[in-house]
Amino acid sequence: MEKIKEIIESSINVKQQVLQNEELLNTINKVIDEIVVAFRHGKRVYFCGNGGSAADAQHLAAEFSGRFYKNRRALPAEALHCNTSYLTAVGNDYGFDVIYSRIIEGIGEKGDLLVGLSTSGNSANIVKAFEAARQKEMVTIGFTGITGGAMKSISNYLINVPSSDTPRIQESHIMIGHIVCQLVEEKYFV
Repeated sequence: MEKIKEIIESSINVKQQVLQNEELLNTINKVIDEIVVAFRHGKRVYFCGNGGSAADAQHLAAEFSGRFYKNRRALPAEALHCNTSYLTAVGNDYGFDVIYSRIIEGIGEKGDLLVGLSTSGNSANIVKAFEAARQKEMVTIGFTGITGGAMKSISNYLINVPSSDTPRIQESHIMIGHIVCQLVEEKYFV
């Protein structure tokens, strides 16, 4: 019982740190505005991640393309790892490090957004995707842990959760992602 309480307290502590970090909250607010503007201009939001972060990327993309609170039209958002034929072909033929950059080269357009979730900020395939996105003049939004890793210098917006504990970071990523989805929906569908 004590261990359960300790884990919950640890999760709450990280979220309290997010709550008290004005700079991080301002970045989240800017990301919300950036996504609303992108949708208003007919642009798309792409998501990528690995493992649990891939699941979170897919979850957040579905909140936009499905719905969050409002019954409304679908928004153009997609998780880049959902086509397993593509993923396994490119991973096999070119390497796992380029699974996301290659698809960004193919479908990304100027003004689209790429959201990458990586607790370390050092996932090679996401770093390469951000580099490809910048070449296409896309906006990059990094969801990472405290340091930001390699994604820190290549993210237009960095949401670096103040923790180095992977599960606690991912819990905060989904909380922040839900905040973004809710407020984008409220601002876009007035």
